[in-house]
Amino acid sequence: MWPLRPRRRAEAALALLLLASARAPAASGAIEVAVGARSIQPGELTVFTMTTTEPVESMRLRAFDRAIPAFQDSRLTWRALVGVDLGVAPKTYSVAVDAKTGKQVVHGTYDLRVEPRHFPTRTLSVDEAFVSPPPALQERIVKEAAELAALWTRSAPRRLWAGPFVLPVPGRAVSRFGSRSIFNGQPRSPHAGADFLSPAGTPIEAPNAGHVVLARDLYFSGNTIVIDHGLGLYSTLAHLSEFQVREDEDVMTGQIVGRVGATGRVTGPHLHWAVRASGARIDPLSLLALLGSIAPGAPGVGRQ
Repeated sequence: MWPLRPRRRAEAALALLLLASARAPAASGAIEVAVGARSIQPGELTVFTMTTTEPVESMRLRAFDRAIPAFQDSRLTWRALVGVDLGVAPKTYSVAVDAKTGKQVVHGTYDLRVEPRHFPTRTLSVDEAFVSPPPALQERIVKEAAELAALWTRSAPRRLWAGPFVLPVPGRAVSRFGSRSIFNGQPRSPHAGADFLSPAGTPIEAPNAGHVVLARDLYFSGNTIVIDHGLGLYSTLAHLSEFQVREDEDVMTGQIVGRVGATGRVTGPHLHWAVRASGARIDPLSLLALLGSIAPGAPGVGRQ
């Protein structure tokens, strides 16, 4: 079995997850679906657990108009990470579940109710070049955005992560995920990650095992590392002062991949950690709350 949390905390975790969990049998009772989540709101991760009455060869979900890969957890159990994107509107969404054995496909659906979430506004002063970039840099910015968009579609087709996720640096997140950002008086994209105020040079650990698909300087995020954890799950670590891994390198959980810096659009040294699940922008702290080694409420994992 692949636990949502370490076994020694299984009972406490179950009590927390039940606050946002539900069970629903699929058509003909062939698939039972259970959903675990810190909450079901924009920017949150949900973990779908599918239990079948007989072994199946493959399982796939479709949610929010996206294909969501699933992985086998035991003989009759499959799991999938379904992210509720930061921009999803609150309402009920239908999640399709398909299990296949040979030529037979069993189809089920699950109604996922996304509740409203209020996002605060943050006002920051940064170098004006990172608010209204010079025309000469526009080509670079557009190219980098396209490269990142392409990355999110090329995840490894198997699970690369193993065991619980860990904080990349010590301490508590100091930013609110999803905050509407005002830079130098100009509204910009929402804050799609968690910021940790760490001194320059602090070692940054890989949140879990995976494959480094990007390790270079980007205009807005500075020195940036993207780790593909497989099955559509990515970690982005930004504003580094230096790299200690290269692109196309495999990393293990806790491996030092770089050091905290102040490159790109920043107000000072810190680490920005962002997570995507099958294209959905999710709060890294929701990932830790469900699949991490630290109990909810511990430094870095409190509800944002």
